[in-house]
Amino acid sequence: MADKPIRADKATAVAELTESFRNAGAAVLTEYRGLTVSQLTQLRRSLGKETTYTVAKNTLAKRAAADAGISGLDELFSGPTALTFVSGDVVEAAKGLRDFAKANPKLVIKGGVFEGKAITAAEVTKLADLESREVLLAKLAGAMKGNLSKAAALFQAPLSKTARLAAALQDKREKEGAEAA
Repeated sequence: MADKPIRADKATAVAELTESFRNAGAAVLTEYRGLTVSQLTQLRRSLGKETTYTVAKNTLAKRAAADAGISGLDELFSGPTALTFVSGDVVEAAKGLRDFAKANPKLVIKGGVFEGKAITAAEVTKLADLESREVLLAKLAGAMKGNLSKAAALFQAPLSKTARLAAALQDKREKEGAEAA
C-alpha cells in the first residue's frame, strides 16, 4: 500500500517533466555536485524568470524525455543531474549557465536539447557565444536601413541626371540664342 502513493508521485513528476520538455525552447543538463544550496539559489536567480532550474532523478528525467519524444540524452543522465528548462531567450540562458560555470567550476554543463535535437556541451557553449536576440535584431534593422538608403539613392540618381541634362540643354539653347542674335 505504501508503494501506490510513491508511484502516483513519480507519475506526476514524470508528467510535469514531460510537459516542461515539450514547452521549453531548450533544456540544458548540468551536474551540480559540490554546489551549496545558496549557490544553486544564486544560479536560479541569475537565469531569470523564463528559465527553470530543476533537480530531478535520472530515471524520471530519462522517462520524461522519452515521453516528450527526445532521444540522445540517455548517456547524460548519470550522476546528480539538474535540468534547465528555457522558455525565453535560449542564448541568454546559455550565457548565464556558462558564466556561472566559469565562476563555480563545480557546475558542469553536460549537454541538452535545442529545438527537439540533442546537443553537446560544446554546442551549448556555442549558443552562449552568440549575441543576444536584441543585438541581432538591431544589426538586421541597421543592415535593412542601409540597403533602403542605397535603393533610394539609386532610384533618385536617374531623376537628378535627367534634371541636370535638362538644365544643360536649356543653357545650351540660351547660348545659341544669344550668339544668333
